[in-house]
This record gives sequence, structure tokens and C-alpha cells, in this order.
Amino acid sequence: MLLRTHQRIDTSLCGQVVELSQGYAKLRLKTLECMRADEEGLVHGGFIFSLADFCAMAVVNEPTVVLAQASVRFLKPVVVGQELWAEGRLTRAEGKKRWVVVEVKRDGERIAEGEFLCVVPDRHVLSQ
Repeated sequence: MLLRTHQRIDTSLCGQVVELSQGYAKLRLKTLECMRADEEGLVHGGFIFSLADFCAMAVVNEPTVVLAQASVRFLKPVVVGQELWAEGRLTRAEGKKRWVVVEVKRDGERIAEGEFLCVVPDRHVLSQ
């Protein structure tokens, strides 16, 4: 299956799609020095959120999909250089709305989880 959304996203910051099927996506992200938040090497949570968000978008895989709402729990810290994996699954679809759950793991250990409400408008949100 081909990725049909977010085709110009910087995968070095948001993750690379490694598996994609109807209602499912798996992404990989190698955390980088530019993601460092402090002297200890803590990765800023925004990059982990971005990985989970892009995973949810890939699960829906529609060109016009946008995020309407998200609830994410951060369970463990991440350090620069660690590799993260995000897996997302469609849990419900109703009209233009899609609900997706995403788990982010490091070495099989869950470090974040979230629920995303995605919307698929008829046209791009920036269209007049």
C-alpha cells in the first residue's frame, strides 16, 4: 500500500513508514541530536508526539486528513540516539471522522500511547 498523505513531511523528525495496510501503520524514528532538550540528552516530548501524530495520519492514509483532537500519555523518558517504533490502528470510523490508537515503543517497552481523532475533509483545509 502506498502512502497517500503527508508526502512532504520530514521523516527524519517525524518517523519513516515501514509498514502500511488498511487501518494500520508502523513507523520508525531514530532520535537525533537536534531533538535534545537538555544536557542529559532528554528528547523533547514534541518529537514523540509528532511520531505518534504522523503514525495516526498514515493509518487513515487520505490526502486531506487532519488532526482534530489528541490525548497522549508519556510513560517513559527518551534519550537522544534511541530508536522508537510507533504502531497505529484504526478503531472506529464514522462519516468523516476516524479514531486511531497509537503506541510508541523503545525496545518493545511502551513509552507513550495516545488516541487521535482525525478528520477527512472533502478538500484541503487551506482551500478557499
